[in-house]
Amino acid sequence: MRIIRPARRRTGALVIGVLLAAGSPALLPSPADAARVPDVTDAGVETLSRWLASGKVTSAQLVRAYEKRIAAYEGPYGSQPGVNAVISLNGAALREAVRLDAERRRGRVRGPLHGVPILVKDNYDTADMPTTNASLALAGTRTPDDATQVKRLRDAGAIILGKTNLHEYAFGVTTISSLGGQTRNPYDQSRNPGGSSGGTGAGVAAGFAPIGMGTDTCGSIRIPSSHNSLVGLRPTLGLSSRDGIMPMSQTQDTGGPLGRSVRDVALVLDATVGYDPKDPVTKAALGRTPRSYVSGLDDRALRGRRIGVMSGLFLAKGDQKQTSDLVRAAAQDMRRQGATVVDLGAQTGLLTAMDDASVVLGEFERDLNAYLASPGMRFPKGLAAKEAPYDKVTLADIVTSGKVTPSVLAILKTLVGTTPKAGTPQAKSYATMLANRAKFQKMLGDLYAAYRLDAVVYPTITQQAQPLEDPDANANRNCAMSANSGYPALSVPAGFTAQGMPVGVELLGRPFSEPTLLAMGYDYEQATGKRRAPSSTPPLKG
Repeated sequence: MRIIRPARRRTGALVIGVLLAAGSPALLPSPADAARVPDVTDAGVETLSRWLASGKVTSAQLVRAYEKRIAAYEGPYGSQPGVNAVISLNGAALREAVRLDAERRRGRVRGPLHGVPILVKDNYDTADMPTTNASLALAGTRTPDDATQVKRLRDAGAIILGKTNLHEYAFGVTTISSLGGQTRNPYDQSRNPGGSSGGTGAGVAAGFAPIGMGTDTCGSIRIPSSHNSLVGLRPTLGLSSRDGIMPMSQTQDTGGPLGRSVRDVALVLDATVGYDPKDPVTKAALGRTPRSYVSGLDDRALRGRRIGVMSGLFLAKGDQKQTSDLVRAAAQDMRRQGATVVDLGAQTGLLTAMDDASVVLGEFERDLNAYLASPGMRFPKGLAAKEAPYDKVTLADIVTSGKVTPSVLAILKTLVGTTPKAGTPQAKSYATMLANRAKFQKMLGDLYAAYRLDAVVYPTITQQAQPLEDPDANANRNCAMSANSGYPALSVPAGFTAQGMPVGVELLGRPFSEPTLLAMGYDYEQATGKRRAPSSTPPLKG
């Protein structure tokens, strides 16, 4: 494992050197073996699983193929500044691949993820790699075990290839951090990749892995999916465990996959969802998960479904009109597939309630400090001693260290001392936040019942990816429909703007309706085929 620093011209050579050191030469595919590996640039999980099953490739070959792509495109190359999506590589990935190849030869195949490399956002705990939230303040931090979803992926045979950059502490949608620097959009490297899971989104789109894991507190899976022409799912609150995910808000945090297709996302869900005693909210998932999400995919799933279109979430300023037009066209594509499209009007009252229903600012310090106090955590030397109590790392220590990207540090400073305590103004404010959330949930449920809706459709984010450092790049409201209600939301590619930037259409479903939501998304995806790979990270020559 190594930290990959942004904008270092020797990145490729350094990465390959570390990878070669990770295993003996006898374990590495020979040059002749490598030459026989099919192009992995735009291959998804389903394709790789099929190749592995047929013997067309080995897992070790796949690991090397993706490592070569990372080495080629992560740092500067040609006229491009580089994608800069990966914070650290797993030095044991090749050894793990060799072990899983041996299992396959013995007849043990754990499932469709067996031997498939994946990327994981660097706010998921990994016992064998640092977990930093992309912050220099937490550089080198080690956790005692894997996050539950990471463990379940490993148990299913997935290989953690590396960990990806994020908007530091997940507080933003442009993916810049003090540890990882600025991640760039492979569709136009002068633009941002979305966030906060932008490293995962950009890495998957650039062909650094077939799929990756992100987190979503308000759009952090769906926005990078939209900006990188990927499918991304924010699951129902309680469907998937948040154990071992560095939190923003226990009321709003979720974790899930970003991939090239609805089927690939469903394959990851099959391996990761369900009850986890380490995250009590997942008790709600008992009896509410199917045996398989993949088996429910149907290219006729939109027939007879009722899809609501809420005009208040479609904007028309500047390039927002392009986004709105593409998503309205997507709704008409769904109509052609057999759905009934219902005009819901602006729903101004509902959207006002939505805007007031976030609880993140009331929970961030409380929940982060609880995570940082987890037994077995190992932090940078001296970090705990910066602020009282001097034997525990807290948000106050991180802020005092100053080792946070300036825009995020300014936010974190305002959140020190905001943990709700009985009888304080913070407690009163927090109680109001929770009440507002409950009010919004009821209003949204009433809307679904009144119109007999299966889903609501709107732009995942109201505009295409913006140029780096654009002050309006963080502007987004639509993420809150799912985040502030706990309802699941699926973003699917809806096409490209005149500037060649991807746009996503979001389907908001009822709680625990993921089987129906994925099936509808699959039907739309199969009928339209809107996704295409970026041109700035093409197949490697030779």
